Amino acid sequence: MGSASSSYRVIYLDVDGRIQKVVFSRFCSPCDIKELFCTALGVPRSPYRVVPMTGGQLSDKEELFQNVLTQVAEQFSRAFKINELKTEVTNRLAMLEKRVELEGMKVVEIEKCRNDIKNLREEMASRNNSNFLEDNKKLTPRRDVPSYPKYHLSKETIEALRLPTFDAWQWEPNEMLSCLEHMYHDLGLVKDFNINPITLKRWLLCIHDNYKNNPFHNFRHCFCVTQMMYSMICLCSLQEKFTQVDILILMTAAVCHDLDHPGFNNTYQINARTELAVRYNDISPLENHHCAVAFQIFSQPDCNIFSNFDPEAFKQIRQGTITLILATDMARHGEILDSFKQKVDNFDYTDEEHVTCLKMVLIKCCDISNEVRPMEVAEPWVDCLLEEYFMQSDREKAEGLPVAPFMDRDKVTKPTAQIGFIKFVLIPMFETVMKLFPQIEEAMVQPLRESRDRYEELKQIDDAMNEVQKKKSENLTMGGKKK
Repeated sequence: MGSASSSYRVIYLDVDGRIQKVVFSRFCSPCDIKELFCTALGVPRSPYRVVPMTGGQLSDKEELFQNVLTQVAEQFSRAFKINELKTEVTNRLAMLEKRVELEGMKVVEIEKCRNDIKNLREEMASRNNSNFLEDNKKLTPRRDVPSYPKYHLSKETIEALRLPTFDAWQWEPNEMLSCLEHMYHDLGLVKDFNINPITLKRWLLCIHDNYKNNPFHNFRHCFCVTQMMYSMICLCSLQEKFTQVDILILMTAAVCHDLDHPGFNNTYQINARTELAVRYNDISPLENHHCAVAFQIFSQPDCNIFSNFDPEAFKQIRQGTITLILATDMARHGEILDSFKQKVDNFDYTDEEHVTCLKMVLIKCCDISNEVRPMEVAEPWVDCLLEEYFMQSDREKAEGLPVAPFMDRDKVTKPTAQIGFIKFVLIPMFETVMKLFPQIEEAMVQPLRESRDRYEELKQIDDAMNEVQKKKSENLTMGGKKK
């Protein structure tokens, strides 16, 4: 019926023995094909040499025949393998196309998942107000630095900048940036620390871009705090008592102290269990975040005003800046002020602990210094702060969280909001600083006392009006009963 080898299988006809079909395997070689030809032609073939048809030596015709047969077998084998290769390649291409199709579907699914994750993150951020930086949106220094030095500061402006009475409401953001730049130059920080002026501009622009448009905790507040620090440095002659590194730390901490503030305080963060509170274990979550954002900005070469410092000097500046920003958490107010009171009567400028404590108190003073300014400058800030408080308390009520009375729009007024704060927080702190720097009494402490008196008078007027209103209501009620 047929014969078979490992390389091919031959099937014969039953009647006359002619080959009906040959099936080759993929391992078929030219020798195998030649053997098949020899078998089909009745030519004997040795595995090692071809046996002549006539016996003895091969004739010329036989040798020629064997050579032709060998070449035909090789060509046939090559053609066979090419076709087989084509088939295999075609099959593999089909498989790859299928895989590409499947992978393409996976890519679509992955992209869809990414969009879903992004949407979920945005929803979570809006719910818990964690307000972390978006990688591609923030911390991007501007390479085309605007020419805001076109705001050439007049002599009057330069002099006013040194005073606590400076009115920041009159200035646009680019003008405030020019003023901040001037302060760094005027204090000798740019020259002494070889700060690249273009890097300083880019850093300030990046700082501006990373303050949110909150009613109170915004870039204008950052400017006011830094301007008050500059004012205190000038008024108290701090450059005669501190090192230039200390001055750099004071100014830079003031600039960075509320970066990326979300407009909702630490109490909300902790009670709402926001991502910030979880990340920082309920320990000064906002202040820790401000520090983190500040040094994310410094990590960019285009914004690193400390690039010329050696690692040890940078470490000192970093630690000093972090210490001051963390000190602005009002939950630590009593602890920090008590520590300063213990040192102030025997203050030692050569004692690093004393100096650090003073710097912490100075940034605290600047952070909450609005009432030091003239009434027309200070009062709009009270409106801004109350607006931010009311936004928070409304949200707390909606989310079933505790609401602080001083933030509740149904309970607080301007006088009640300010009197206790001025009497029990501001005046005691500034009066303690006054023991070291008597020159601030007229410029800072006296305006605080006047502000306290004014709000107490307003409260008396409010109380009197409320009493009159109450009596009118009672009379109307009594009149209704008599009828």
